[in-house]
Order: sequence, then structure tokens, then C-alpha cells
Amino acid sequence: MSSIMTNPGAMTALQTLKATNKNLEITQGRISTGYRVSEAAHNAAYWSIATTMRSDNNAMSTVNDALGLGAAQVDIAYTAMDAVKETIDKIKSKLVAASQPDVDKDKIQSEIEQLQNDLRTYAKSATFSGGNWLDVSKGSVEKVVASFIRGSNGEISLGTIDVDTSRTALFNSDTASTGGILGGVAFADANFSLGGLEVGESGSSEDDPTPAAAFTELGTWTGLTLKEGSTLSFEMSYDGATHLIEIKGTAGGLDLSTPGFMKSALEAAINDANTFTSGFTVSVNGNALTLEGPVPTGPGEAGRAISIAGLRADVEKLDILSIDISKANGEEIRGLLNNVERVFSAVTTAASDLGAIKTRIASQQDFVSKIMDAVDRGIGQLVDADMEQESTRLQALQVQQQLGIQALSIANSNAQNILALFKG
Repeated sequence: MSSIMTNPGAMTALQTLKATNKNLEITQGRISTGYRVSEAAHNAAYWSIATTMRSDNNAMSTVNDALGLGAAQVDIAYTAMDAVKETIDKIKSKLVAASQPDVDKDKIQSEIEQLQNDLRTYAKSATFSGGNWLDVSKGSVEKVVASFIRGSNGEISLGTIDVDTSRTALFNSDTASTGGILGGVAFADANFSLGGLEVGESGSSEDDPTPAAAFTELGTWTGLTLKEGSTLSFEMSYDGATHLIEIKGTAGGLDLSTPGFMKSALEAAINDANTFTSGFTVSVNGNALTLEGPVPTGPGEAGRAISIAGLRADVEKLDILSIDISKANGEEIRGLLNNVERVFSAVTTAASDLGAIKTRIASQQDFVSKIMDAVDRGIGQLVDADMEQESTRLQALQVQQQLGIQALSIANSNAQNILALFKG
């Protein structure tokens, strides 16, 4: 039956053409934007993930900038520290020259003073973006932002590379600090400790009824020299009494750099303090010392423990900027050489620390860059359009569109055929 009111063929052709045009619009949108999912309506889950990861990538880009800033600061500090190290080496050479007989020490002192001025300049010039890790007012931990971390619960945190400026400072005006590497280095380099490592008590027990001696282990130290006016003291308690033990420096310098030297000095200090009547011994135990009290006279006598507290070091410091050899004799110059060598070692250690931080920052920069690339690739897998596939689909849909138009035209021509029946 033919009807001029209803044209099923045209309806079908029109619906097909509408579907083709809709798919063609989607494909054209993907080709023009390059995205398969460019808005939440296309795929809400993928769009949400991609949006979050893009935001994180922007944050990681800022982290990379922060690492670049940190790398520049470390590079400035390391460059200045390296110049300081070379200058100290020159000062050491001048001291060696000054130790020769019949040398004009005043002229050498003039050269040393110029080198000392260079040390000040290098430290104060090591500034980048308002920060200076070599000339500080107070030792602190500087933080270089190194990573952006999103936890499994969505919580965000930042990873940092910590730089302890109290270890790198050449000058430190903080009164609670050591004054910086060049502003004053203790001869002991704060690398020694006494007591508290192990304490044994005398007395008897059911397993061993023989009375045992009280003892305490002393810690280790390196490079400790006490000059006249310097002291190393601590409080030692034994058998209910507390005594102040003082090891005093000498004019030529009391060498405490080995456990053997420390043993002799400690025995002398205990005797000077009149601490015990008899039976107290000091012995070398590897790189440490053992203090041992007298064995109790009667079996079962209550134990008597040795305890050490209140360690204080009033140790002379070397300020390399105040070295003056104009009137120094050979022995004093040799002492300055040893102390300058300690400063040189401290500067070398600080430079090594900065070098390690510099390497870590460079490694972190490379890692962050690779992570950002990986995130971009992951986002692309979720939302990017496959341009080859979309191009093929576009051509197919264009053909379908032409065929749909043709089919709709044929369906609409049926009414014209019916009109021909009424013509005479």
C-alpha cells in the first residue's frame, strides 16, 4: 500500500542519516582536538583520571624548576668552596715557606693576609637568589623540593633533599654553633666522646661469687690536641663520691690523638685529682679506653659503679683568618701547619658533602623528567585519539552520509510517483 501521509522508507533513511551524521560529528571532533576523550561526557572515568594526572604533571614541572634552583645554589656553593680549598692550600704552602730559616716572615704574612681576604670574599659571594650556604647567621637545614608524591588515599606530600648548612658554613654568626669552618675549628673537631657506652658494676652473684671490678668504657676520638689554656673535663662518680677530672693543655700542645696518649693524660689527671687511694687503672682496649676501679675487699660487698657525666671541652679554636706568623718561631709555625691541615680537611669534607648533594639533585632532575614523560604517555593511552583509525572512520562515514542522502532522496520520490497516477 502506498500512502502520501506516511513514508516508512523516508523515516528509515532519515534515522540512518541522523546516526551517520552524529558519528561523523564525533569523528570530526576527535580529529580536530586529537582526543578520544576531551570532556567528561565522552568517558567520565578516563576524563577524571587524565585531568588529575595532568594536574600532577604540572606540579612535577614546578618540582623540576625547584630542583633547578637547588642545583644552581649547590653549584654556587661548591664553586666557592672549591676556591676556598685552593686558597687554604696556598696558605699552607706559605707556612711551609715561612718555616725555612732566614725568611722574611713579614712579606709572607702580607701574602697570607691577601689570601685571608680572598677567603672572606669567596664565602660572602656564594649567594644565589638571596641564599648563602657558606656565610650563615644560624645553622639550619635548607630543603630543596625534590618530588611530588600522591598517596593511595589521594593525600599529597612533597619529598625534599635536606642540606645542613651548619656542616657547609665557612662562617656562622650563630653563637651556639662552632663558628663555621673558617670562623673557628676546635682542635678536637667535636669528634670525641667519653663515657656512657658501657658500665659494669662490681660485686658478687650467685653464678660467680668472686667480686668483680667496676669499669666503664670510654669513647673514641681523633685529632684532639690541647694547647695551654684549654681543658677537657668531666665528672666521675665512684663509691658514692663525685670528682672533677681535668685534663689540661700544655704550652707545646698536649697530644691526645691516640688512645695511648689519652691513657697517660687520664692517669695523670686522676692522680692530680686525688680521686682514689689505690687500685684504679686505665687500660687501652682497641681504639677506646677502659677505666677500672679497685676490686671490693670482701665477698658479697655491694657493687660500686663508675659513671661519667658533664663532659666539657674548653678547647682552643683556630681562626684561620687571624693567623699571623710575623713573630712566630719554628715550633709555632709547625703547629699552625697542623691546624691549617685540619681546616683543609674540614673544607674538603664539606665540599664532598656539596658534591654528593649536587649529584643527587642531578639524578632527581633526570628522574622527575622521565616520570613526567611516563605520565604523559599514560594519559595518552587513556584519552588520545588514534588518528589513523579516525581518518579511516571519517572516510567511511562520509560515504555512508552520501548514501543516506541518496536513500532519503529515493524514499521521498515515491510521493512524486503517486502524483503521476492522477495526471490525465
